[in-house]
Amino acid sequence: MSYAVEPSLTATAEYSASATKAVYRKVIWRLIPFLFLAYAINTIDRLNISFAKLRMAEDIALTDAAYGIGAGIFYLGYILFEIPSNMYMQRAGARATMTRIMVLWGMVTVATAFVTTSNQLIVARFLLGVAEAGFFPGVILYLTYWFPPALRARITAVFLMAAMISGIVSGPLAGWIMTHMHGWMGLRDWQVLFVLEGIPAMLMGVIGWFWLADRPNDAKWLSREEKQLINDGLAKDTQAGKPHMRLVEILRIPQVYIAGLVFFCIYSGSNTVSYWMPTLIRGFGVEDLKTIGMLASLPYICALAGMYLLARSSDKHLERRWHLAVTILVSAMCFFLLGPAQSNLVLSVALMSIGAACALSAVALFWSIPPALLSPAAAAAGIAVISCIGGFAGVVSQIVVGAIKTATGSLYMAFDVIGAVLVIGALILLIGIPAKALKERSHH
Repeated sequence: MSYAVEPSLTATAEYSASATKAVYRKVIWRLIPFLFLAYAINTIDRLNISFAKLRMAEDIALTDAAYGIGAGIFYLGYILFEIPSNMYMQRAGARATMTRIMVLWGMVTVATAFVTTSNQLIVARFLLGVAEAGFFPGVILYLTYWFPPALRARITAVFLMAAMISGIVSGPLAGWIMTHMHGWMGLRDWQVLFVLEGIPAMLMGVIGWFWLADRPNDAKWLSREEKQLINDGLAKDTQAGKPHMRLVEILRIPQVYIAGLVFFCIYSGSNTVSYWMPTLIRGFGVEDLKTIGMLASLPYICALAGMYLLARSSDKHLERRWHLAVTILVSAMCFFLLGPAQSNLVLSVALMSIGAACALSAVALFWSIPPALLSPAAAAAGIAVISCIGGFAGVVSQIVVGAIKTATGSLYMAFDVIGAVLVIGALILLIGIPAKALKERSHH
């Protein structure tokens, strides 16, 4: 993993290029590994229910419909408290906010091990969403306290890669824990999974209190000159920009809703993949938990490569829409073909891996569009609104998929529906966001 800063930072009248690079490299190595690991743990704690379901369903009489509600209601809690959490962070500081979020979500994850009914699981998932609310947007906001625009895109991309890494790790890890740790301290295999994967979040929260600094001026590990260099870079960015627009003004911008609908469609696909992949793999006829875990990691391995190649090609050609649209459509096509290919294990795994990888890669590629679509004054709040609109897909898609699975006994029709939603998302993107709008914004 490279944290190189050379291409984007140049000398100024006050600071040499080498001094500037050295300071930002120091900040990167102090903050990014911690935030990367925290986001990886965050993603694992979201996904572990998809593996726990394979064994907990019988113990707590969990139907596919109830599981869909539990998976979806997490996002309802998250969305409801996302904006309040970020507002609280501006008042209380990043260190206190991140500590509170990580300790609480770890505690809720551990507590989930002791649910005994479907309703209790649904409540636990809602509380997990409330506990986690604000972590991702909080980190995005936190990065703006430290890095100028010249570095922010690459730093954010590195942070987002944690989700793909955790996707690769979470399957084999869950399979190993549930296979080898059954009976630990008298707990069932799925209970052990929640306990062992919840504890690291609490530990990271405590470490974060001592490791993070709210802003450059609070960092004891920076000299006075280094703090001034960072503050000067951020000040230039602030002076160059216009005052932030109010939320009521943001809500009058049509492009916010168009982009939000596109993200809703994309997130319906990537979220369904994350929560239903182990169940889908077992439907292929695979029963061994370790094998399911290994197969579930394949899409994330493909997505990790896909994210890099797509971003590189998109940057090289300065084109976003068709890169994203084609990626979405390939994912939809793979989902449509899952049903006809269900009798062929190898083809089914290949279609699942490619379709899921494209859906996951599309999320990262999508986030290159809103900053180019919105003015600098509208970007901060506009991106938050777009994220909230798309976040509702986490609620709706999981409930719909769970209901279809319960009604038909199969996930194939559900993936057909998700494929149709992805096609709609591609059409909204190409029709509702003209290339001219992105090109004009990128040149200013």
